[in-house]
Amino acid sequence: MRVKSLYLPSLTVFAALCATTAFAAEPAKPPAKKVEDIRVQLAKKLPGAKPEDVRTTPIPGMYEISLGNSTGYISADGKYLISGDLYEIDSKTNLTEDRRTEGRVRTLASIKDADTIAFGPAAAKHTVTVFIDVDCGYCRKLHSEIAELNKLGVRVRYVAYPRSGPGTESWTKMEAVWCAKDRREALTRSQLGEDMGLPKCGATPVANQYRQGDEMGVNGTPAIFTEAGDYIGGYLPPQKLLAQLEELKGEGSSITGSR
Repeated sequence: MRVKSLYLPSLTVFAALCATTAFAAEPAKPPAKKVEDIRVQLAKKLPGAKPEDVRTTPIPGMYEISLGNSTGYISADGKYLISGDLYEIDSKTNLTEDRRTEGRVRTLASIKDADTIAFGPAAAKHTVTVFIDVDCGYCRKLHSEIAELNKLGVRVRYVAYPRSGPGTESWTKMEAVWCAKDRREALTRSQLGEDMGLPKCGATPVANQYRQGDEMGVNGTPAIFTEAGDYIGGYLPPQKLLAQLEELKGEGSSITGSR
């Protein structure tokens, strides 16, 4: 089932912005230069933000702010913040989810195949990127069915998301898997509960992938994402996962669901 919850790791930044930002009120349809000035002023209040991260919305006087893959809305005078989803009723489009999906697509594209543990041919009909934790029971169940998924035309790219965070036993186990000479074999053995020992290599992509998972709103494992940026959610049996992928591939926007 599609995950529709709003994930705002930078909500405290937005809240601080509301408390400290004060801009002059603007007319319903401000001149282009005025719009640009507001974007610049808002961006200056957000560490690492750029003016292009601030966009106008269909609502006069309301601006969209994107921080990573998090999206919020703030009034032009800096007094009001909205952290919910914005819908266009006539077209039944979730505009916030569309923006969120764009961010997920960018993040997925930045994850190199060489840093993943992939099962299935590159030319498969469907490719999913799955954030996993080696100590996650449903991750183990998903991996036990990897051969069936591949036969159904689903290629799986595993990336690391040790839910317990840095410095924990699960984190160390995942680094050991990514340090292995044969990552596919190491992952399969770890999913069978085998002890992979301590990491025997230098840097791994585990920390970066964990950060990317947070950016994408991962709130449990396995977290399954399509190439189009759809967040399917957790474990599904192979046939149900395939059906979900087929449905999403031909699905349009709806007011009750996400594109």
